[in-house]
Amino acid sequence: MGLFDIFKKKKVDQENQSAEVDQQTTPESAPSESEKQVTDADQNQPAEKSANVAATDQQNQPAKKGTAEGTTGSTATEASESATADNDEAEPESAEVVAEDNDGDQAVATGHNQDQGQKQDQNEDQHQDEQSNQEVYDRGLKQSRNGFAERFNRFLANFRSVDENFFEELEDTLIGADLGFDLAIQISNQVHEAVKVQNIKDKDQIRSLIIEQMVAQYEAQGQNEDQSMHFAPAGQPTVILFVGVNGVGKTTTVGKLASTYKKEGKKVLLAAADTFRAGAVKQLQEWGNRADVPVVAGPEKADPASVVYTAVERAKEEHYDVLFVDTAGRLQNNVNLMQELSKINRVVKKVLPDAPQEVLLVLDATTGQNALQQAKLFQDSSDVTGIVLTKMDGTAKGGIVFAIRDSLHLPVKWIGFGEKATDLRVFSAEDFVYGMFKDLV
Repeated sequence: MGLFDIFKKKKVDQENQSAEVDQQTTPESAPSESEKQVTDADQNQPAEKSANVAATDQQNQPAKKGTAEGTTGSTATEASESATADNDEAEPESAEVVAEDNDGDQAVATGHNQDQGQKQDQNEDQHQDEQSNQEVYDRGLKQSRNGFAERFNRFLANFRSVDENFFEELEDTLIGADLGFDLAIQISNQVHEAVKVQNIKDKDQIRSLIIEQMVAQYEAQGQNEDQSMHFAPAGQPTVILFVGVNGVGKTTTVGKLASTYKKEGKKVLLAAADTFRAGAVKQLQEWGNRADVPVVAGPEKADPASVVYTAVERAKEEHYDVLFVDTAGRLQNNVNLMQELSKINRVVKKVLPDAPQEVLLVLDATTGQNALQQAKLFQDSSDVTGIVLTKMDGTAKGGIVFAIRDSLHLPVKWIGFGEKATDLRVFSAEDFVYGMFKDLV
């Protein structure tokens, strides 16, 4: 089954599930005829009876007033208690509340709100863990999906006939969605040919055909890609290097993956080899504390290769499963920094000849075609094995995933949709395609 067929099946399944939910929430039965007659009779009561009812209500006014006063008093008491509770919750996290009982003993309550905050964070993390991949993709791709749909629908609305201008505008629309020039031309030509052969004139059919060709092209170019993560043989640590320019989210990605693998029962070690950026080591240490994972760090401005060497030695001697290496952000055209990356590779191989098992290039999805240019230069100067695409929830285009496969033939192995560790997910082409196009076909 092809990727587009899987997409259509998912959409049908989703529609069927929605229909079942609608049926379950529909009232079981409508009011009977007798109930309708009673209602009608009540509505058609004589005016005299209404007046009698009003008089009776007036006679009972004191009793109702007393009841209302009782209710108001109860409400005031509840409001007072609620205000007291709100005041308790509004205390600073570090405050210490000292209460003295009748016997003169003191009880100290410290950090009440902090404990509540930690519990709330744990509950949020648990909720995130319970979300399916598709739910996370649907949520994370909302901006891309809406942006692409708006661009795409505006393009279709401008044409009453499918002519040469139509296909020129189609190319511009796809390029504007970050698919890249070459891929946009290919898809436009394929759609053009299919429209002629099948004599398609209906806009809805053309809409479906364009999406189908995009998915088919994406699938065809990725047939030889290996999207799985590579690991060392049992008994040896797996070493994974993270590279990329400043600001793309390398350190955050390392921290999130450390948390993920730790939860899976792996023994994880981190290496803080970004010794140039101020605060980089501290940031990684904070992620290490959060994930309960140790971090190897050197003195300020230490040689990154020496930090990596120490980390690899420790990973080997102490039988760690995975070592994540956070390297310095470097411009892809900075010769010295790129040479430093080569030095780190040599140091790793000196201790573990088969390592590193992965060199993951971290790209910021919001930078669009600039990310693609970065990737090309990094690919030329280092043995990149895969892509981590971050900040996918912050772009309204989304076509960068298609452009990466078309231009680089590198697999996207992880994709990030938010700030939490659980927002970083293994890349799934099926979930991505559905999340992008489910509102268009």
